[in-house]
Amino acid sequence: MNGSFFSAGKLILLLGIFLVVFGILMIAAGKLFNLGRLPGDIFIQRGNFTFYFPLVSSIILSIILTLILNVIFRR
Repeated sequence: MNGSFFSAGKLILLLGIFLVVFGILMIAAGKLFNLGRLPGDIFIQRGNFTFYFPLVSSIILSIILTLILNVIFRR
């Protein structure tokens, strides 16, 4: 019983650290590489309505993360 709480606690701690590091990287990427404001990102503003969908930024992040994870988990 005690071992399961210990391993669950370690998992939650590692997940929290990962989320903090990922958040910092996202903030840095937005400022350094202009992610979120690329041509092809959809931005509509009419009156008090604003719609924003970062289509191209999402595709680029998906490609980059796929490449990184393929290198890390390659056997």
